[in-house]
Amino acid sequence: MHETVFIVDDDEAVRDSLQWLIETEGYQVKTFEDPELFLEQLQWPQPCVLLLDIRMPKLSGLEVQKTLNERGIPIPIVFITGHGDVTLAVETMKNGAVDFLEKPFNEVKIKELIHQHMRLAHDLAQAYKLDEQINKLYSKLTTRELQVLERIVSGRLNKQIADDLNISIKTVEAHRANIMDKLQVTTVADLLKIALRKSPELAQP
Repeated sequence: MHETVFIVDDDEAVRDSLQWLIETEGYQVKTFEDPELFLEQLQWPQPCVLLLDIRMPKLSGLEVQKTLNERGIPIPIVFITGHGDVTLAVETMKNGAVDFLEKPFNEVKIKELIHQHMRLAHDLAQAYKLDEQINKLYSKLTTRELQVLERIVSGRLNKQIADDLNISIKTVEAHRANIMDKLQVTTVADLLKIALRKSPELAQP
């Protein structure tokens, strides 16, 4: 899959200069004057970084960031601005932006940021795909199997689980086997990894 840098800025000269600079680093670049069109056409997950103008007439960069957050799309965002607005910079960082650049740009700095955040983008896309896969596997579990799984993760023994749920030990063993099969794991260690990724709160004492 191509590593893509999206540039969303209403200034054509900025889009063109950034596109030329970033393409020389070997990345695929897609530019948008209209932030709404970017949001409409964005396909996720993929390894990508977003260079986003903070002030645009149709939709501000902050509004684009808010929309991405609401959709659960964690693209690394580098905000670009010519205004040097410190208050806005702080707000974007609180909402998950990874960096902030002021015009005129330092070309070396931009290249460093893209390389750095593209590595993060790969990790985010892979994590998203893994979570998606786990959710699909989990959807196969019955309510009773989920109850048994929760108790396995909390360290309960088969006999204890049987007592908790008022079922036989053999039934617990059958549920365990079904759970392992449906979650496509062969060891309890792998089962725990999946369960704790899906529900981190299960790790709390």
